[in-house]
Amino acid sequence: MAVESGRARTLTHVDPAEVTLQSALDALADPVRRCILRDLAAHPDWTRPCGTFDLPVKKATASHHFSVLRSAGLIEQRDEGARRLNRLRRPEFEAVFPGLLTATIDREAD
Repeated sequence: MAVESGRARTLTHVDPAEVTLQSALDALADPVRRCILRDLAAHPDWTRPCGTFDLPVKKATASHHFSVLRSAGLIEQRDEGARRLNRLRRPEFEAVFPGLLTATIDREAD
């Protein structure tokens, strides 16, 4: 299901039930994406704007990582003014892939 944003018409959210195991594993394989997920897991929903993550990549690369996470059904994003807020979709993702997210991000940092 595509959800349009006034700021970015390409903002789409995928239901985790529509994600293949391979796509989920590919999204979770990258250490930068796991860092984003760990950070989101440590904060309440909708409290982390994209620009506040301390990532070792440029802004365009960070945007790509957020897009991959959205496409794998791992995060949901919404725009509030100039900020794009994020939410980890742990319950939805865990319902489809039980234990995968927990086993991947609840470990020591890489």
